[in-house]
Amino acid sequence: MGEFKVVNVRHLISTKGEIDFIDLSDVVRSEVENAGVTNGLVHIFAPHATGILLLTENDDALLRDINAFINELVPKKKYYNHPSNAHAHLRSMLFPPDRTLPIVNGAVEFGTWQSLLFVETDVYPRKRTILIQIIGTQ
Repeated sequence: MGEFKVVNVRHLISTKGEIDFIDLSDVVRSEVENAGVTNGLVHIFAPHATGILLLTENDDALLRDINAFINELVPKKKYYNHPSNAHAHLRSMLFPPDRTLPIVNGAVEFGTWQSLLFVETDVYPRKRTILIQIIGTQ
């Protein structure tokens, strides 16, 4: 068994505003490769009250369906007590801000057609930090 290793990376992204999808799959693959971990886990966390992470297919038609689904679950045009972006906070409560994926033989494992997507739920473009923690053996 190899030496145990923990690598922490901060990755910065810029979003375009409400329901913007950013594919993080290649970033995560690259960071796992650079970390030199052979077997373990990669945990990805978006430390934001209005950002979520999804594991799904990155297909334009599906992303439009996800956008419609999120808008149907928590409509923007409704009365909320919290000013300006209550719907963004409520949307982010329905989906997790983190995901954990296995690392097998030096590569992060995604399911068939899966991509890791950050979804901006806030009303304005934002600069976001994504925390990537890679844990395992060399």
